[in-house]
Amino acid sequence: MNMNKIINLTGIHKTNFIQDRKGEFRSIVKVQAGFLTVCDPAPYWKRAIDVFRSYSNGALQTIQFKAEGTEVWLTVFAKSGKKVKLMDEQMFEDMKVADINDGKYWSDTNLYNQIQYAAVNAKTWESKAFVMNAA
Repeated sequence: MNMNKIINLTGIHKTNFIQDRKGEFRSIVKVQAGFLTVCDPAPYWKRAIDVFRSYSNGALQTIQFKAEGTEVWLTVFAKSGKKVKLMDEQMFEDMKVADINDGKYWSDTNLYNQIQYAAVNAKTWESKAFVMNAA
C-alpha cells in the first residue's frame, strides 16, 4: 500500500479491500439499452484505476476485485445515479484530476470538487486528486 495520506472531503466512503494484492478486476456497466451487464476481467486491468479509465459516458457503475487465491468478488468502486458511493484506497491514491475532469461523465458527479482539489494542492490535470501534491 502506498503510504500517501488520503485526503477525502467528498464524503465518498473509503474501503481497503485491494491492499496491493494481485487479482482480477471486473466491471458492471450500464449499456445503451439501459440495462446492466458484467464485463469479464481484461488482461490490461492491473489496478482499479485502469478499469475506471476504460469507460466513458456514464457507463461504469461498479468495479469488483477478486484477490488471487479467493473466489469472492468484493466491490471496490460503486456509483448510484450521479454519486460515487464508495471507492477503494488504491483508487483514491491513483486518481488524477484528469481522470475526473476529462469529459467522461465524472465531472458531473461528486468526484468533481474544487474544494477537494484545493485541499491537495492540485494545480494541473496531472495532479493527484486525493493525495497531497508538491507545492
